[in-house]
Amino acid sequence: MYATNHKDIGTLYLTFAFIMFLSGGVLALAIRAELFRPGLQFWQPELFNQFTTLHGLIMVFGAIMPAFTGLMNWMIPLLIGAPDMAFARMNNWSFWLLPPAALLLMLSFAVPGGAAAAGWTLYAPLSTQMGVGMDMTIFAIHIMGISSIMGSINIITTILNMRAPGMTLMKMPMFVWTSLITAYLLIAVMPVLAGAVTMVLTDRHFGTHFFNAAGGGDPVLYQHIFWFFGHPEVYIMALPAFGVVSQVIPAFSRKPLFGYHSMVYATSSIAILSFMVWAHHMFTTGMPATAQLFFMYSTMLIAVPTGVKVFNWVATMWQGAMSFETPMLFAIGFVCLFTMGGLSGVVLSVAAVDVQLQDTYYVVAHFHYVLVAGALFSLFSATYYWLPKWSGRMYNERMGRFHFWWSLVWFNVTFFPMHFLGLAGMPRRIPDYALQFSGFNEVASIGAFLFGFGQLIFLYNVLWTIRHGPPAPARPWEGADTLEWTEPSPAPYHSFSDPAEVAHAEFDLNGRVVRR
Repeated sequence: MYATNHKDIGTLYLTFAFIMFLSGGVLALAIRAELFRPGLQFWQPELFNQFTTLHGLIMVFGAIMPAFTGLMNWMIPLLIGAPDMAFARMNNWSFWLLPPAALLLMLSFAVPGGAAAAGWTLYAPLSTQMGVGMDMTIFAIHIMGISSIMGSINIITTILNMRAPGMTLMKMPMFVWTSLITAYLLIAVMPVLAGAVTMVLTDRHFGTHFFNAAGGGDPVLYQHIFWFFGHPEVYIMALPAFGVVSQVIPAFSRKPLFGYHSMVYATSSIAILSFMVWAHHMFTTGMPATAQLFFMYSTMLIAVPTGVKVFNWVATMWQGAMSFETPMLFAIGFVCLFTMGGLSGVVLSVAAVDVQLQDTYYVVAHFHYVLVAGALFSLFSATYYWLPKWSGRMYNERMGRFHFWWSLVWFNVTFFPMHFLGLAGMPRRIPDYALQFSGFNEVASIGAFLFGFGQLIFLYNVLWTIRHGPPAPARPWEGADTLEWTEPSPAPYHSFSDPAEVAHAEFDLNGRVVRR
């Protein structure tokens, strides 16, 4: 409990995040069980809405963000040559704020009125009318926000002040860069969320009318404030994933990252542009056409630096001496599926299209392709990649590959049909639906349960590795694939007829000729 070592705290973050991931996953399966058939099967509508609210809040604030913070705690000091994080005791404090916040969220099910049934966005006027569960949710968000801000201060100070001699900013690994930019984003936007939920709190208990139209307030004001936090929040969850993939792909392509400088600038551009696109979530609120055009074009613009990153990842793999261990599989899965999620985001950026697809399952499909196939797949990739470093033991490669393929297939079975449901007009956050939507919902629910089962395989593999895994070699990813790679015959230096050819040839880490 009193640990201040960055590795111990990183492990605490990762353990907490996985417990919350399983908790949020159980809520997701409760949602999909209800949606397996039309009509009300298991849950009353209010309880169903509570499940959707807490599923979103737990996955965003309890699972994805703490998991990336855990990765940053573990890896930043190792990647920049620092002895520890800058503020070790504050690091401990920022973690131990999370369990009571999670407890507050969970206990909101047990109070009169239940957990907030306003959706994870907590829109007013719904959030100004709920019972005490909404107050508990607001306080939980405040505590998690304080934790995030303290963690971000620690990350920024560590990176800027504690790098090893000679490591300039433009020599830092990409994961360190994305962590730095993410920490700045968090410090910029978490106070905005705190302001929004505080205004809701004062509307509820102190007679203010920020969001009450009858008292001169404006419910749409809440949406502006929330999404000014909410859209950068999407990139707070995506940028560390970009950093992980930018570490993994070069390692298994056995080439340096293509276009390092452009990757740094693209990441910075994404962070800046993420503050300029918040109202693309609000095309149906009656904003002027000029504002719709601005947010539509700025949303399309943010696809440009993201496209640069995808191009650089593909170019890194091009003509590399690639091998396909589990971390690489998850990284490639990330690139493919995140790109699909990005393309559906470009579709939704068109104001006229978004008016039709707003709050349908097309939007659900879009952000799950970005956050599950994006953030979650990159977390799996990072865990398999760095687990030998963390534990000193090798995971079961065959089981890891099975986890990847199982997750990839059932993820797509779960979420791809939601594009069709959304195009056909099925609204989200409802427990009942028209009979015409039943086929795709059955497929999605079956996929969700099987996808959830696959994550137990991951848990078993990690626990088995820690307890029984074989000792990891000093540099586990330098060699060939541990299962099926057949060693190509090396071309030693003396096989070159002209010594000048050696200077122009490219060799991998094992001395094999990649290109002559």
